[in-house]
Amino acid sequence: MEVIRVEGGHPLGGEVMVEGAKNSALKLMAATLMAPGVSTLTNVPDIADVHVMGKVLTYMGASIEVLGKHELRIDTSDVTRWEAPYHLVAQMRASTAVLGPLLSRFGKAIVAMPGGCNIGARKIDMHILGLEALGVSFGIDHGNIYATTPQGLTGATVTLDFASVGATENLMMASVHARGVTTIDNAAREPEIVDLANLLNEMGAKVRGAGSPVIEIEGVGALHPVEHRVVGDRIEAGTFLAMGALVGGPITIRGFKPIHLGLVLKKYELMGLSIDRQDDGCVVSRTRPIHSVDIQTLPFPGFPTDMQAQTMCLLAQGDDSCVITENVFENRFMFASELSRMGANVRIEGHHAIVHGVPRFSGAEVKSPDLRGGAALVMAGLVADGYTTVSDIYHIDRGYEGFVGKLQSLGAHVERLTVPDVEDEA
Repeated sequence: MEVIRVEGGHPLGGEVMVEGAKNSALKLMAATLMAPGVSTLTNVPDIADVHVMGKVLTYMGASIEVLGKHELRIDTSDVTRWEAPYHLVAQMRASTAVLGPLLSRFGKAIVAMPGGCNIGARKIDMHILGLEALGVSFGIDHGNIYATTPQGLTGATVTLDFASVGATENLMMASVHARGVTTIDNAAREPEIVDLANLLNEMGAKVRGAGSPVIEIEGVGALHPVEHRVVGDRIEAGTFLAMGALVGGPITIRGFKPIHLGLVLKKYELMGLSIDRQDDGCVVSRTRPIHSVDIQTLPFPGFPTDMQAQTMCLLAQGDDSCVITENVFENRFMFASELSRMGANVRIEGHHAIVHGVPRFSGAEVKSPDLRGGAALVMAGLVADGYTTVSDIYHIDRGYEGFVGKLQSLGAHVERLTVPDVEDEA
């Protein structure tokens, strides 16, 4: 069993470069299915979820060549399968990302129900309802989603109940080849949506309004392969930003656009942090106690749910009490019980967490509950008394490239170890 072991109490400083966005790279890889031929993606993070998506595309018949550490050449010319099997997609939450591209290219798809972090139900019903409006027929059997387009795809107006990123992306990709114009109302506005729209337009699609609540897609004929650079990972940047804030910094984070973390930066400044925004990143430092502020997660441009655990870790050492409201994933507070093992004072009431600041954390053995929660537990260990050992770190590997190495480069006393599994010892 691999663990991350952290010795607390050491200062952090220096510069760290973030990778391409996980939540964009996975969808861009899926989108290459729509343009038969060789597409090249650069700034692709070397993480577990990308490896899994690569296996999904390879299973369908694509060939993938790794050019350098962060560049993928994907040839989708010979894709003949339209099935994404359970043994692959169960490993990541982004499995439904291939649904729209397969429907667009083949008019049919078989996709296993999604897996990945256990942080809440996948709102797959929004994908289904939206795609049904375009003429897709669905059946769900033995854990698989069966989708067909008996009359082809036809443009329509789809209003989403919730600004779902996944549903917006699937509708965008499925409607590229639909007859007429498709309008997505209450569309997700995340930077990753804009990145996908840019890729599709470079391929020859006609997508307008990405980044706003209303997106229009005019159906076109064949798409062509392209070369595209993945947008920087705002959540990885936010994670190192929070770490610098907790320990004091200064830390310079490069490789992302600060505007993509707009509300996070504003909230952190209200917490007493100093943030110097630059063209390709920012510098964070803190010389005052952390001021407690209330947080509520919402779709972009609101406060991202993917920054909730890291921010709870910060606020758990705040100067007062505050409330964190989770509006996106119902199980995201699983992290709180592990942080409490380290001495945090957090009480959960429904989708609210009442956080009372404490002066210090104590090192402990904790278990990573999900991707962001795992990173936040390592973060807590940076300022805890003694040693903190974080297990189930495969969650962290899903979304952070070279996590331990980057922390070491900033001065953290952290290492990745292989230890005997308790069950093996038994």
